[in-house]
Amino acid sequence: MFQQELAPLGSLTVSALVALLPLLTIFVLLGVLRWKAHWAGLASLLVAILVAVAAYRMPVGLAVLSATQGAVFGLFPIMWIVFTAIWLYQVTVISGRFEDLRAAFHLSSDDPRVQAIIIAFCFGGLLEALAGFGAPVAITGVMLMALGFSPIRAAVVVLLANTAPVAFGAIGTPIITAGTLTGIPYQEIGAYVGRQTPLLAFIVPLLLVLLVDGMRGVRQTWPVALAVGVTFAVAQFLSSNYLSVELTDIIAALAGLVAAVLILRVWTPRGGDEAAARLHGEYQAEMRDGSDVTDGGVADPSGGGVQTQTAKQALSAHSAGLTRGRILMAFFPYLLVIVVFSLAKLWKPLSTFLAGQDVKIPWPGLDGNVLSSAGKPVTSTVYTFQWLSSPGSLLLICGFIVALVYRVPIGRALAELGATAVKLRWAFLTVALVLALAYVMNLSGQTITIGTWIAGTGAAFAFLSPILGWLGTAVTGSDTSANALFATLQQTAAQQAGLDPTLLVAANTSGGVVGKMISPQNLTIAATSVGIVGRESDLFRKTVLWSIGLLAVLCVLVFLQSTPVLGWMLP
Repeated sequence: MFQQELAPLGSLTVSALVALLPLLTIFVLLGVLRWKAHWAGLASLLVAILVAVAAYRMPVGLAVLSATQGAVFGLFPIMWIVFTAIWLYQVTVISGRFEDLRAAFHLSSDDPRVQAIIIAFCFGGLLEALAGFGAPVAITGVMLMALGFSPIRAAVVVLLANTAPVAFGAIGTPIITAGTLTGIPYQEIGAYVGRQTPLLAFIVPLLLVLLVDGMRGVRQTWPVALAVGVTFAVAQFLSSNYLSVELTDIIAALAGLVAAVLILRVWTPRGGDEAAARLHGEYQAEMRDGSDVTDGGVADPSGGGVQTQTAKQALSAHSAGLTRGRILMAFFPYLLVIVVFSLAKLWKPLSTFLAGQDVKIPWPGLDGNVLSSAGKPVTSTVYTFQWLSSPGSLLLICGFIVALVYRVPIGRALAELGATAVKLRWAFLTVALVLALAYVMNLSGQTITIGTWIAGTGAAFAFLSPILGWLGTAVTGSDTSANALFATLQQTAAQQAGLDPTLLVAANTSGGVVGKMISPQNLTIAATSVGIVGRESDLFRKTVLWSIGLLAVLCVLVFLQSTPVLGWMLP
């Protein structure tokens, strides 16, 4: 039997600084020493176990068992979702229909800066709304690379794009989780979040263009970037406050996509050909550097997406030959995903049936042997095996339906399933290690020590509140998990400091959305999808300042919302 302690070393500050060692280890190894993600994850896991045993006096056996549960959770459902999402994409590639999808996007615009907005932000937002857990990064990353983006740039773009929609991802799961744990109606939390994350949605399309083509690109494409950002932000606000928290991202993503299509019918940005040429030069440079693209990736680096003039002419000719039927068939897999996930999440008879198939497994040797600092049994030692209700299982079903409709032989589809598993082998290992790290930190009490320490700042906690969500998501790769860790703590700290509990619970959710882009789990998914396995440290270095900058914006916003200056913004 083990009971967590908030300050096992006597001082809360000293205990928190020691508890931070595993996080500092993984960030330094990735960002400074540029280790491969799986080695950084393994080293950080060992540090976490050492801290758990030496500082928190957790029995070695329980620490190791915590790691095993985390590793299994990392493989299923987390990597199961990513695996099936990438396999679904691969089925579209081997069927030949993906070329029609590329051509269909080309019809709306052949400008790579606009394509980044449409695919990474709008389409990625739709995938986040339905599946989450890395699926948007995996799918949109390979799509951008196939359209001519270099591997590194494609990965960074999709990581930055996968921010604003995250709070309402997977049919509102992060917010619903926060409501369940705190007792605050999740509709109320969603309304607060809907007055925070739209600010990110407003600026992210402009930042994407900045990433793709610098200030030149912003000057040339700002009307479409602004139109999509404003439309997405307004739709996110209206849906979260007045329609449905669960449907918020679906409505916002579709609204943003419609806004892009409408503005591009009456206006065409300048400089698209030049931007494509610059991306082509960057792509060629990375291809010449043999260290840049590994053979362990999912994307085919030679996949014809490079926007040379000849390739562009061929794509234009392909686009001109598209019929409405072919366009519909090209989008069929994603329309199917929308229908299946909408039914599974929103149609009560089906969602109840699927949830009823879940198998709850008390983790052997761990369940019942870990108590919180309050002396109550920790509930996270029960593992839920979602063999049917998991988004990954639903994506697998969608994949087989797509293979049937696209007339892909079942043997070929199964062979691709095996090939995808082989290509993802290092990603499986990395995510298992990172989640093992998270579980050791959580069950030993390290995470709650860090949160309690930050929460002890009183009224200033309103400014620091989003940082907890950022840290939680950076560690676990999931805004849902960040809320599971810190939502109740945010509520308690707010009550002690005389602040609005709903505001700080919402701030935890909003802070988490900008932590996702630097989580080792998401970095590995992005690197694997574009074929640069082992270069997660490069992605971390290219995204960490963006993450910190957006976090600072949220910290200032939440602090001002806790005062009369912006208090009028809240419901």
